[in-house]
Amino acid sequence: MSIFNDPVKVALAKTLDAAALRQRVIADNIANADTPGFKKGTVEFEAALRQVLGGEPLALKTTDPRHIGSGSLSSVAPRVERVTTTTQRTDGNNVDVEEEMINLVTNNLTYQAAVRFISGKFSSLRYVISGGR
Repeated sequence: MSIFNDPVKVALAKTLDAAALRQRVIADNIANADTPGFKKGTVEFEAALRQVLGGEPLALKTTDPRHIGSGSLSSVAPRVERVTTTTQRTDGNNVDVEEEMINLVTNNLTYQAAVRFISGKFSSLRYVISGGR
């Protein structure tokens, strides 16, 4: 195991990527809150990460029967899905601005926690490399 590729750092990096994508999706949802017929987007990530970290095999989408699936942490990636089954207003739009604001705060807290944790990991490495000075 490399000190830069340990599973915790990889999971934190992927969490930061997912939070950045989620920020863009939430901003898109809020920007289109008054667009008739707009369907909000969500980011699916945590379930796949939990599945891999929990040791359960991850079912990968393959486009060819010769593809080999793997349940490794490197294969986990956030993906955007459109919610087409609900409607918030009569014009078909399903964006609830209050819900998006809550999602924004939650995403911000997740991002800050991941940054703080990975910063602590690198601070520990710096402490060891500098000989404890």
